[in-house]
Amino acid sequence: MSKEQFGETTRRAFLGTATVATAASLTGPTAGADQSADRVNAAGSIKLAEANVDVPEQLAARAKAGDWTKPAAMAIPKEGYFKLEQGRYGPVFPKTPANYGFTIIAKIKPGREDAVRAYGKTIENAVAGDPFVLAPLRLHYLRWVLFNIGSDTYFMYQGMFDTDFDKYTEDAIALFKATGVNTVFENLEGFPADWKTNTPAFTKFVRDHQCPSFLEYGEYPFVSADEIKKALKVKASLSAMLDQMQ
Repeated sequence: MSKEQFGETTRRAFLGTATVATAASLTGPTAGADQSADRVNAAGSIKLAEANVDVPEQLAARAKAGDWTKPAAMAIPKEGYFKLEQGRYGPVFPKTPANYGFTIIAKIKPGREDAVRAYGKTIENAVAGDPFVLAPLRLHYLRWVLFNIGSDTYFMYQGMFDTDFDKYTEDAIALFKATGVNTVFENLEGFPADWKTNTPAFTKFVRDHQCPSFLEYGEYPFVSADEIKKALKVKASLSAMLDQMQ
């Protein structure tokens, strides 16, 4: 191996180690060293989890601690929550390993499919013009889908974010008002015409059309979008530093 090849190999190894260590310090406790033993005991762990009725409580404790070190899955009751707790507009939905989120499914008004699709371009252009225009929503991902049931077309809005359900809705209304952009929901049947001044009606529509998940999984659970970006910035900084050392 040449000196140059050895130097590059060492650099990559150091970068990987430093990045993992820094990311761990940002978001939670470090992972256990004996990961091979974890894999060997995977079957036994699954059986234990299936028998353990306190798994949701354990995951809640991990969420509070910011423990991202092991993947996690959460099975959710059909109501969308484990314990009824009233929030500002209805039941409080739990934080899952995938963070908070919702799936809204509603029928599109006749003849509005093209308008809904065009709205996707509106969002694309808004983000291209200002990459941080959606920042108040604390989003991880958005996914919009159109599908047919018989002759009717339905719209599915899936989002994962770091705020609770109701705050996301309130922040969305505030964002629409601030940017002057109307919501795609105006193309959906039953959506309130006075949504800009009637937050409870907007939130009721969202809740009425929410389809709760019954399973959510996180490969790096309970990590916020800000924490992920922070870790990636550290990685980029370490890479730049090591490049300068060559």
